[in-house]
Amino acid sequence: MNIKSLLLGSAAALAAVSGAQAADAIVAAEPEPMEYVRVCDAFGTGYFYIPGTETCLKIGGYVRFETSIGQDQNSFNDTDWDAFSRVQLDFTAKSDTELGTLTSLASVRFEANQDVSYTSNTSSTPAYINEAYIQLGGFKVGRWLNPWDKGINGESDWNSGSGTTRMQSVGYFYTGSAFTAGVQVDELSRLQGVGGQNVGIEAIVTAKFGAVAFDLLGAYDLGAEEGAVRALVSAPVGPGTLQALAIWSSGLGDANGENAYDNRGEWTLAASYAFKVSDKLTITPGGSYIWNAADGVGDYGNDEAYRVGLTVDYTIVPGFTAKVTANYNQTQVDGLTSRENKFWDGFVRLDRSF
Repeated sequence: MNIKSLLLGSAAALAAVSGAQAADAIVAAEPEPMEYVRVCDAFGTGYFYIPGTETCLKIGGYVRFETSIGQDQNSFNDTDWDAFSRVQLDFTAKSDTELGTLTSLASVRFEANQDVSYTSNTSSTPAYINEAYIQLGGFKVGRWLNPWDKGINGESDWNSGSGTTRMQSVGYFYTGSAFTAGVQVDELSRLQGVGGQNVGIEAIVTAKFGAVAFDLLGAYDLGAEEGAVRALVSAPVGPGTLQALAIWSSGLGDANGENAYDNRGEWTLAASYAFKVSDKLTITPGGSYIWNAADGVGDYGNDEAYRVGLTVDYTIVPGFTAKVTANYNQTQVDGLTSRENKFWDGFVRLDRSF
């Protein structure tokens, strides 16, 4: 065996050993790439992409503590004050589609006021769905606060809550830069023996002329065969905003005849002026007058009712606000001064929004 053959054999042996060792080597697996949450700015602030999808989600809501004062605050006690706490959680999901923006909202409220039992610490309505709807483009289905919930600035008007403001509905809404319009069909549910399931129709038109906004809302309760119309105007005046509304409503009789959309009175007039003192402080005087008021407004049947009051809104720090309001109320039946009812009411409210 010559030197050349010995060197070639040694090299071949070393190559074989090296190859075997390379085959047996353990190679660490590459880590899976982590998908971080991405900000979605297509629909405004607060949205983020749900990982693995093109759907944008926004989580918000508020925590509230409120103490109200005034005549017989609720049916659970006979005192003139009451306190409650509320948590509202809002989950809004949006995504772009070939048919327009697809939106869903799930808004849930949890409340505690101890008005049922001191020992069980339960509320008359401990949890309920505030809003739950699906909207594709202008088409909308579900449960939401309908246009009758919109009142004027401050807390001295009798418009909000005068009728049914949350219903199971199907609607279509067009939104433009200076003109919006919408129509919706509502399910109106009444107790057995006084109407059962019925249907209502609402239509609204809103127009903006520069800084002045005007909307006209009409509704018809097919079961009661009664209707209501509301006109609302808002305009900047000096350092604040002046608002006024007028409502005409029919159907103020018994349970069969009551109008589901507005049952306070035949005519309602209201106005307010939100005076912006500073970026943190707004003071809003306002008032309402009801002619031919329905039974139960202000606790007594009457022919007229009015209230005047003052609301103060203050931003303590960003996301934490305080609202204080006080109102003087008077109701009276013509010719029956003994049925005259005068009282003060109001509340102190603290909200932490997020």
